[in-house]
Amino acid sequence: MTDTGFWRIATNDPDWIALVTPDGLEHTAGELLAAANQVSHGLRALGVDKGDTVACVLPNGFEMMALYLGALQIGCYLTPINHHLVGPEIAYIVDDSDARVFVAHEDFAGEVGRVLPEIPKVPQDGRFAVGAVEGMRPWSDLLADQPTTAPEDRTAGMPMHYTSGTTGRPKGVKRAAFDIDPDDLASLYVGFQGMFGVQPFDGHVHITGSPLYHTAVLLWTANSLHMGHTVVLMDKWSPEKMLELIDRHKVTTSHMVPTQFHRILALPEEVRARYDCSSVRCMVHAAAPCPPEIKRRMIEWWGDAVMEYYAATEGGGTIITPKEWLEKPGSVGKAWPGGEVRIRDDEKGEWVGPGVEGTVYMSLALANFEYKGDEAKTNDNRTDGFFTVGDWGLVDEDGYLFLKDRKSDMIISGGVNIYPAEIESVLLTMPKIGDVAVFGIPHPDWGEEIKAVVEPAPGVDADDALRDEILAFCEDKLAKYKRPKTIDFLPELPRDPSGKLYKRKLRDPYWAGRDAKI
Repeated sequence: MTDTGFWRIATNDPDWIALVTPDGLEHTAGELLAAANQVSHGLRALGVDKGDTVACVLPNGFEMMALYLGALQIGCYLTPINHHLVGPEIAYIVDDSDARVFVAHEDFAGEVGRVLPEIPKVPQDGRFAVGAVEGMRPWSDLLADQPTTAPEDRTAGMPMHYTSGTTGRPKGVKRAAFDIDPDDLASLYVGFQGMFGVQPFDGHVHITGSPLYHTAVLLWTANSLHMGHTVVLMDKWSPEKMLELIDRHKVTTSHMVPTQFHRILALPEEVRARYDCSSVRCMVHAAAPCPPEIKRRMIEWWGDAVMEYYAATEGGGTIITPKEWLEKPGSVGKAWPGGEVRIRDDEKGEWVGPGVEGTVYMSLALANFEYKGDEAKTNDNRTDGFFTVGDWGLVDEDGYLFLKDRKSDMIISGGVNIYPAEIESVLLTMPKIGDVAVFGIPHPDWGEEIKAVVEPAPGVDADDALRDEILAFCEDKLAKYKRPKTIDFLPELPRDPSGKLYKRKLRDPYWAGRDAKI
């Protein structure tokens, strides 16, 4: 193995500045390692063992990274939860993950307070808060009197992120644990950044502008630490602040979403000109389609640094360089080294050739996965050593993937995946709603916004009062970003005799003339 892996590097070079937190404070690798080791000992003192889960609702900050590094060196699964979710949504994930420990931040105390009565699997002494949250122990209790030395019998753990599906309930993407030294596993994972030309050390500085509960954001941040790169954390992203931090810290890498590109380019030219971004070397974007004109402008500004990939929490993926994209505009690239992308006609049960549309499948990675507690879903999404997340597209004669529809139903707003089935399942619990369809419509800034089309229950008037009631009904049941922005009414939704909803009949008029072009 190489000399990468945060724990190994920090032991050898404790004075390296590993982390710059949102408050501007610089933290040495030795400081972060000491806290991570205390977390490891503290978890073990609670009886947490290899294979157990630790769940958290934390902002980007020192505690999040200490918890990650502490849990993953003693074989635990770490489940970071979207802090925009409301209480019942958070409680479901904590409970379903079988978490033994739950860590939250006082910034989210309101919703966390609703969670605590609903997570019986987490013992009272396993509930910790950064700051003050009634019913939770202080974060300092987890670390108190614990040694700062490395724990014995270190073994690699890994994140277990939750991703929604067509059933409307999030599912944990769980990979089998490796019986391997954590630093050695980290050395294998940093090869991911190597695909983008990012190498260990080499003067790199990574900026994290998106929440660490996102799979790719946490992966890029952790891998940066594992490669000896300084990481600059932002908690609340803003376009000018990011440019200012890029200039101040001479940032070289980041993982971004197209909405952030759009917001940065929307700044007045004189504002953008104040900041020197010449240090950037690999500013990767993913998570949502990028409007071609936005991408062209970013390439004109940041040049070869603007890389793109397509992947999923489950694994697999493609990658494309700026040069390739200019030759194949609209493509998300070719399969990762050692991987393969195929298109399948699921109705006929056969693979199709170049230029033919179908369901996108990617070869399973070495670290195979299961959807926790859902064997049927695990099996349904794979065939012949390939898996799919339901995206629709084609591969051209040169092997480049073009996505035609980022899932037939999924909404991508600001780079965040939103699943209509989950929203529909909540709306259908409202007595005044007879039927409902939720889908995405174009939004100039976020890419898509949520539209709900409601069939009122018999005897219920379709009027503004009902619209207001529906929006109010959602407030404590759905995170803000999942709530419909607009609501239309129809006397009857288009369904076939078997009950299948023709959602495209509702959705397509909003997208006329906007389909992806090759």
